[in-house]
Amino acid sequence: MADRLANAIARLFGVVMVALAILVTIETVARKFFSLSLQGVDELGGYALAVTSSLAFTLALIDRAHIRIDLLHNLLPGFLQRLLNWLSITVLAAFALLLAWTGWLALEETIEFRSTAPTPWATPLVWPQSVWFLGLLLFAVASLVALLDATRLFFSGRNRELARRYGPKAVEEEMDEELADLRKR
Repeated sequence: MADRLANAIARLFGVVMVALAILVTIETVARKFFSLSLQGVDELGGYALAVTSSLAFTLALIDRAHIRIDLLHNLLPGFLQRLLNWLSITVLAAFALLLAWTGWLALEETIEFRSTAPTPWATPLVWPQSVWFLGLLLFAVASLVALLDATRLFFSGRNRELARRYGPKAVEEEMDEELADLRKR
């Protein structure tokens, strides 16, 4: 299921970014050659960045792509490695909850004041912020599910599975993924 979610997020991310690139190109050409502006492409770009970033957090969680400084990780005793793996997902889940909570506060204020964008379109901000908040909420839920799974693995002594799911990727693992991706293309 996580792979299907990751694929759906990646596809959505790709569609949004390609559509934005097309709009920016049209806007640039229209300004250069016709002195014409589409008005609002930068506004759409901001919304696209906010929404795709919130979705990318979840994608990075599923793919274990969040940055971890693991210089000494493999030199530590096994118990400390497991503890750090569990602590990393615990801190990530806490951060995801903080993001979702502050996202809700921003959305709640937008709803209360019926805020609109200070742009020619005067977009009611409740719409883009709602989508952005849903992306943050998805990240929080995915992080909590991961934390529950990591906690179960940690306390049941399933150390290899904990390391495989929540530990930093080994160089060999990253190379294998890149080679598999290259073969697919």
